[in-house]
Amino acid sequence: MDAASITEAVVFFIMATMIIGGALGLVYMQRVAHSMMCLIFCFMAVAGVFILLNAEFLAIIQILVYLASVMLVVLFGIMLTRRQILEEDFE
Repeated sequence: MDAASITEAVVFFIMATMIIGGALGLVYMQRVAHSMMCLIFCFMAVAGVFILLNAEFLAIIQILVYLASVMLVVLFGIMLTRRQILEEDFE
């Protein structure tokens, strides 16, 4: 085995650990914002695995669609919903 394949295997195991850690953090975090951050790390690691597989287009789509669009919309939805819940509690 040459140095390039060993480096690629090490980077893959780091990305796989980030994916598993992000998925576990998503499930076990108490706050929704912290779960969202774990999901973002998980999606970034999946994009890294796509880059290792020489599927750069899929990595770009992963980042643009999931991280930029879906996560932003869900984050704003959570923030707005939380604000309405808090305002109803004070009335």
